Amino acid sequence: MAGFSFSIAFPGAGMEAVRSLRHALGAQSGRWFLWLPPLLGLGVAVYFALPREPAAWIGPLLAGLAALAFVARRRAFAPALLGVAALGLGFAVAQLRTALVAAPALETRTGPVAVTGVIESASPGRADGWRLVLRDPAIGRLPPEAAPRRIRVTARRIDGEPLPGRRLSLRAVLQAPPEPAAPGAFDFARRAYFQRIGAVGFALGAARVEPPSEPPGLGARVNALRYRITGRVMEALPHPEDAIAAALITGERRAIPGDVLTAIRDSGLAHLLAISGLHFALVAGFLYGGLRMAMACVPYLALRRPIKKWAAVGAFAGASGYLLISGASIPTQRAFAMLGIVLLAVMLDRTPISMRSVAIAAACILLISPESLPSASFQLSFAAVVALVAFYEAFGPRLALLARDAGPLRRVLLYAFGIGLTTVIAGLATAPYAVYHFNRFAFYGVVANLVAVPVTGLWIMPCALAAFALMPFGVEGWALTPMGWGIRVVVGVARETASWPGAVVHVTALPVVCLVLVSLGGLLAALWRGRLRWSGVLPILAAVAIALPVRPPDIILGRSPSAYAVRLGDGALAVSPGTSRYVRDLWLRRAGAVLPVPWPNRRRGPHSSFACDGLGCIWTPSDRRTVAIVSDRAALLEDCRAASVVLGAVAIAPWRCPGRDLVIDQRARYRYGAHAIRLYEDGIDVETVAERRGLRPWTAQYRRYKAVSRP
Repeated sequence: MAGFSFSIAFPGAGMEAVRSLRHALGAQSGRWFLWLPPLLGLGVAVYFALPREPAAWIGPLLAGLAALAFVARRRAFAPALLGVAALGLGFAVAQLRTALVAAPALETRTGPVAVTGVIESASPGRADGWRLVLRDPAIGRLPPEAAPRRIRVTARRIDGEPLPGRRLSLRAVLQAPPEPAAPGAFDFARRAYFQRIGAVGFALGAARVEPPSEPPGLGARVNALRYRITGRVMEALPHPEDAIAAALITGERRAIPGDVLTAIRDSGLAHLLAISGLHFALVAGFLYGGLRMAMACVPYLALRRPIKKWAAVGAFAGASGYLLISGASIPTQRAFAMLGIVLLAVMLDRTPISMRSVAIAAACILLISPESLPSASFQLSFAAVVALVAFYEAFGPRLALLARDAGPLRRVLLYAFGIGLTTVIAGLATAPYAVYHFNRFAFYGVVANLVAVPVTGLWIMPCALAAFALMPFGVEGWALTPMGWGIRVVVGVARETASWPGAVVHVTALPVVCLVLVSLGGLLAALWRGRLRWSGVLPILAAVAIALPVRPPDIILGRSPSAYAVRLGDGALAVSPGTSRYVRDLWLRRAGAVLPVPWPNRRRGPHSSFACDGLGCIWTPSDRRTVAIVSDRAALLEDCRAASVVLGAVAIAPWRCPGRDLVIDQRARYRYGAHAIRLYEDGIDVETVAERRGLRPWTAQYRRYKAVSRP
């Protein structure tokens, strides 16, 4: 009888669930467009996640079939078919972009060799001198067709002024753009591929600037102007205020001292250094308000002309200039695209800020530069903006009631509350992406932003705008000097906040599936209407469940023969002395550590189970397993007999270590890149850089494969 009652009641409950789902989907009317950029991004992500480069016809075929299906659609399936079309378009755009930017790259270390090229950009630095990007370089006897289109070099001394557009001669050591220092780490070679940078290196001695042989193009003129503005800003202010002012005005951040940059990051103020929505909103807001106020003072214009729309045009022109001067990074492009949509809405008498404008900005950037999707700047900027727009769309009207008939004191308190609320929302939205990319979370970011954001908005950026206006007259110091005072306040806040106990939390590197699930949950919460948006909590909880048991590698092998790291029993990381500083810091960060423990020698060691001598190291992580790190062939025979895992800085023939659980020699490290090894009771997991990157156009393995397979 109980079973009969269930069989009768179940169809009713099922129909009720179907009706509820249909009602929830019907409530999304007018919101389906917002899902096109995520689906476009999904197509881009699928392309970059492939282990091998797909055939050239796959992308266009997907986009074409989806477009045909959408044209021949039925009304009921229109949203689904449009989504498939967007996914296929994203895949096709990414594949097309990869093919269009293909350019030669160096395969082996070259030099010292004579190099000449046209300066495309020149960035001053404090520690390693100038960072220069040269286009159309001539490299020794290398044939022109085999030379990279661009190279990036550092030079400690330059004879002459390195203005973009001029030719530069130097002797340099060049090599291919470096691959990731650990599996899953930042891939500089991929970014360099899309920038058409085929080699990096450093100059030997002084570089020499040659007189220009032809008039510079528009891009060179803009870069030269940017270079001159940076120089004038840095001449007018003391250090480190000069470097931060240059970062806010022209986007040049290389001169910021390391300790200041660390304090700014650990205090949650790093977003102030990246020219993004805050800076564009301030520049455009001051221009818009100033122009509209000036025109309102003229009765004829105020009464007979659309001064609001004219002010929007002027603000857009000023923001366009700021875009060019600031270097047009990904956050800058996103902010400019959104600002353009907002100002266009003002001109057309539409709602200026909405989720639709965010979606259009995201779609534009993905279609123009799909390679920006995996970058931290793209993900952080859009995560913050989507979260803020979604929150204020839902709760903005209620918050506006609090400001109605408010007095001066209440308005000040509401302003502080708004800054704190905005910081909390943006911080929570960007925290998963900051943890994934930088393995850290600033705990006191809200407190620091309560002071730093008003100082930046009401003091620093107005002075920067005034400095732009005064530069043609040579008196920009009148504005830059008070700007430096404001920067000093922000740096003081950053140093103080970063010094508090527990200011920053270090986290182990997480798998990419956690980022995918968090993104899905955030999109569901931000884009859906009604109770269905709470379903976004489920993917986020799943990401947390996956992240909690993640453990860092027990052993990391670098590509260099002398680069090793061992995670000891207490979780501390011991890094070999032969590891470069950049690689060491990256390994520590991804392991969730702060400082390495000393590498052992004959006299002392960080752990009783780990000891080294001149021939190598022996580590005994458990009673069942011994790890040998062989540095000299003289110890190879003995270590192969005693250890179950043999890791060598030398070549090891298979017959020398028979029956071992794992043998990795220098040849494997050279071929597959850095290795991450996890030791378990029932087995060993090995992950390599080559495995994570796959056979893609920005990898050396792909270029060698194409060279061999070419008829």
